[in-house]
Amino acid sequence: MLDDRPAERHRQVAGHFAELTRGAAPDAWDAPSPVPEWAARDVVRHLVTWFPQFLAGGSDVVLLAGPSVDDDPVEAWRVHADSVQRVLDDPEVAALMFTNPHTGTMPLAQAIDRFYTADIFLHTWDLARATGQEPGLDADFALTMVEGMEPMDEVLRSSGQYGPRVEVPEGSDAPTRLIGFIGRDPFWTAPA
Repeated sequence: MLDDRPAERHRQVAGHFAELTRGAAPDAWDAPSPVPEWAARDVVRHLVTWFPQFLAGGSDVVLLAGPSVDDDPVEAWRVHADSVQRVLDDPEVAALMFTNPHTGTMPLAQAIDRFYTADIFLHTWDLARATGQEPGLDADFALTMVEGMEPMDEVLRSSGQYGPRVEVPEGSDAPTRLIGFIGRDPFWTAPA
């Protein structure tokens, strides 16, 4: 079960993602992912590139940049995730107000948890599938996410961030429901 404190939840979710980066075979980084037109390394690239821009749009926090994802996706993730963790582990920085016209104003730790840690959690599935590993998504957090997102279905779809919902069999577990909700085929496997 994931912790509900932002710093600890990020440590757990980003740590699990790091395990998957280390578990990927060297030739898996160019394998297709469940996200159309993305290879496995593009999943990492997405996470290490959009979030620093998001932070800059609502705070003065600057993250340490690691090596290029093209050169070393494992190390690029490690440096990035460690930099985010340092922000969350510093009570003064974590409590700074984050203000963005799209999200409103909230403590930085809450913004990271709500928008970024949740995104890592979702993309964990993409990276695992692309690299032939088990996603191992926390079922309780998946349930919380899907139940929180379902009432906002129309708004989320109109954002362009999610594809059309993929219907899943009745009685599917929470991770399967979540993955279908965000527009992925939960039964996707990498092409042979």
